[in-house]
Amino acid sequence: MGFGSMQGSGRQAPMAEINVVPLVDVMLVLLIIFIITAPLLTHSVKIDLPKAESAPNITQPEHVELAIRADGSLFWNGEPVTLEHLAPRFAEKVTQAPKTELHIRADKLAHYEHVARVMSIAAKAGMARIGFITDPSEQ
Repeated sequence: MGFGSMQGSGRQAPMAEINVVPLVDVMLVLLIIFIITAPLLTHSVKIDLPKAESAPNITQPEHVELAIRADGSLFWNGEPVTLEHLAPRFAEKVTQAPKTELHIRADKLAHYEHVARVMSIAAKAGMARIGFITDPSEQ
């Protein structure tokens, strides 16, 4: 291997060329590995699964949609409600159906304080599933 050239003065200058032989060796090894392993990835085991007749369960858990406007006004499934009436309503829904979901639809200009207060009241009443509804079309 040559690391430099000898000039007339006896000093060695660094070599300015890139040695690509090791790079080519590594690439050829990788190519051979991929050629060997590629057919193994497409191999599948043929089995005959049993057939079953059943209909999917489409029942949706009951949910409450709570809208919060930018001014802090609340709407329970479209009808206006005050903050004081939320706790009894949440507790009533949880006793009727324990898996009731709360879907919060908050205005993007609504203060986080209003949203956090509603989530806290719902959690204290026993609502375990709380989600947010957003509009994916707006960017």
